[in-house]
Amino acid sequence: MLIAPPLSLYIHIPWCVKKCPYCDFNSHAQVGGLPQDAYVTALLADLDRDLADFGEALADRPLRSIFFGGGTPSLFSPDAIARILDGVGKRLSFDRDIEITLETNPGTVEHGRFDGYRGAGVNRISFGVQSFDDEKLHRLGRIHSASDAARVVGEAREAGFDNFNIDLMYALPDQDLAGAARDIEQAIALAPTHISHYQLTIEPNTLFAARPPTLPDSDAAWDMQEHCQQMLADAGYAQYEISAYAQAGRRSTHNLNYWEFGDYLGIGAGAHGKLTDAASGTIRRRAKQRTPRAYLDHAGAPRATASTVEIASLDLPFEYMMNALRLVDGVPMNEFPQRTGLGIEAIASTLAAARKQGWIREGLEILRATDEGQRFLNDVIAMFLPAPADDGRRPSA
Repeated sequence: MLIAPPLSLYIHIPWCVKKCPYCDFNSHAQVGGLPQDAYVTALLADLDRDLADFGEALADRPLRSIFFGGGTPSLFSPDAIARILDGVGKRLSFDRDIEITLETNPGTVEHGRFDGYRGAGVNRISFGVQSFDDEKLHRLGRIHSASDAARVVGEAREAGFDNFNIDLMYALPDQDLAGAARDIEQAIALAPTHISHYQLTIEPNTLFAARPPTLPDSDAAWDMQEHCQQMLADAGYAQYEISAYAQAGRRSTHNLNYWEFGDYLGIGAGAHGKLTDAASGTIRRRAKQRTPRAYLDHAGAPRATASTVEIASLDLPFEYMMNALRLVDGVPMNEFPQRTGLGIEAIASTLAAARKQGWIREGLEILRATDEGQRFLNDVIAMFLPAPADDGRRPSA
């Protein structure tokens, strides 16, 4: 039986000071002044459109988390962030312990802004550090230095933030194991509550794709991952997802909602959302206009939405597994029918094949990949794809 899961909100701020050569996110280099007031107005109009379209499916569902992503949300002033959160709060209720995260670039946060962000309602910061090696930061196109990162973490802590994440990448251009370990050591020294540690990969349509740097080979990258995982574990950061490590009680509520196949509204240029309507038995995805100009031009109008699709039942096993199997501890097996509306029989034969391969743990209560399954997770998830003849999608009414 399909049951509406927890609800989150993602807010996309698409501008950066400059585009990093590895980045394939929907981000755009800032040219001239930022249209903060117009964009805040557009975001709230965008939310109003979603509420009008999905109102019945959103009734009595408080927000579990809010995440400001980008781009570089810290380019926006505390007053702009406060306007957004005030507007959201007038339209939707908040869980009492709601998590509200703001992504920040250590090179864009002016002294004193953290006080303003905290006053606006933000209670968690995510720092896009990526490395503590200035040479590596330069090659990654980052605008901050290692000392900038340490400074802004200290400023956030002085402003009262006791819950923050540090993003780090490994397998960087010409990086060795010792260099990856030094990055972990310096991150741990700053005592974040959460560390995201993920491998740099070359994505299409990026500067690195056009002019690839020399990256460590797959064996060297695996050695870095294993070594850094152990360092993090020894320091009290438990791995709970492929690239996420947290102190006790400090897992990311927002990201967990994604991985547990929860629902989320997405507002902003290029933002994506997913919403379950238990009454009609449908799960829909919605995407917004990708470019800031098109998004602003059509704010609140139907054309601000680029697409709305209903996820066909044939696609649901893959969509679910693509998220849930990333969790190290897995998910309760009974959540599959609750989150998809499908019976366990829809995945029984594929689960049996994956268990025979040694990629899914035995047992009927918890759905969880083995250590070998985690290493070859893309192959495991691909087993749940529908047959090629089924396109699995249809436009929503």
